[in-house]
Amino acid sequence: MMTDPIADMLTRIRNAGTARFDKVDIPASRMKIGLAKIMKEEGFIKNYKVIKDTRQGILRVYLKYNEQQKPLIHGLRRVSKPGRRVYTGHEELPKVQGGLGVAVISTSKGVVTDRQARKLKVGGEVLCEIW
Repeated sequence: MMTDPIADMLTRIRNAGTARFDKVDIPASRMKIGLAKIMKEEGFIKNYKVIKDTRQGILRVYLKYNEQQKPLIHGLRRVSKPGRRVYTGHEELPKVQGGLGVAVISTSKGVVTDRQARKLKVGGEVLCEIW
């Protein structure tokens, strides 16, 4: 059993980008699919798809690179961990890299970016930061 599936997802994406892979396969969950959706909307990955299998399914993430074949994801950081959960209100939501990055927040309205959470005026658990 894995203690932190989101940290595992972020590590797999970070390692695949460093190794210049086109795609990476991750065990699927609704939270991970929501995280992949945000990464696609913000332009950090090309695409993602869910492949059905006999267990929980596989989330296949297609990575995106610039002209010099460097990954567009420069950094991924897990903020709220199983040992130390980090919650914040909509007034104190973090700005990542001065607004160049994205903080992913799990709210009552679903998994959203920090900008969307400010607009909706909802706080929640700060899952990770991407820049």
